[in-house]
Amino acid sequence: MRTVCVTGAARGLGLALTAQMLKRGYLVYAAGLDVEDSEGIRMLAEGYPDHLRAIELDIADDLSVALFTETLKLDTNHLDMLINNAAILGSITDHIRGPLNMAEMAEVFNVNTLGTLRVTHSLLPLLLQGQVKLIVDISSEAGSIEQCSRDGWYAYCMSKAALNMQARLVHNGLKDEGGQVMLVHPGWVQSYMRGELDVAADLTPEQSAQHIAVLIDRHEQFKGDQPAYVDYKGEKLPW
Repeated sequence: MRTVCVTGAARGLGLALTAQMLKRGYLVYAAGLDVEDSEGIRMLAEGYPDHLRAIELDIADDLSVALFTETLKLDTNHLDMLINNAAILGSITDHIRGPLNMAEMAEVFNVNTLGTLRVTHSLLPLLLQGQVKLIVDISSEAGSIEQCSRDGWYAYCMSKAALNMQARLVHNGLKDEGGQVMLVHPGWVQSYMRGELDVAADLTPEQSAQHIAVLIDRHEQFKGDQPAYVDYKGEKLPW
């Protein structure tokens, strides 16, 4: 059975991606904070009792990632795919002429950039035992240096740009063994990243996840010397 781990799976896009992978027949390891208490995960577990494992994970914490990995190893000897979805936003109002919350920026980097690297590095032995060997990092157009027009969002933009570089480094290290990394901008998704549901956003989590799942289905088309950096429709984004 094909296996996939989805981080940040308790709600929003992560929950919707979990649902999409279950529909495709994957055994899904749904990971994240409060995931065992998630109503959405509970409902999915009722529909897919043999295909869903919900496991607590704090990607910002070394010990949590290590314990999570050992838990997975007790249940499976391989992973076909890792979807690094968990992320936080940080302040979007900081300006170079105003105060900058460096501690908060460090926290955002610890989740969005180092957190994904912690998980990828820890799960790598399982991924290399899988057939697909695919890592999907949920990035953002905010990580594109070339097309940046913002004068704020320091923590989020910089952390996603750093994630993009991380993806290139990981891809370079795995491509000779059949590994592949994809960076996907999910679109402007209705999420709780700003503390409450952003109902003004263009896409529901389910709509975005449907598009991303199609890209995953077509992942071989994006395989190459460097990781694909695309939006949810598959359009290339400038680095």
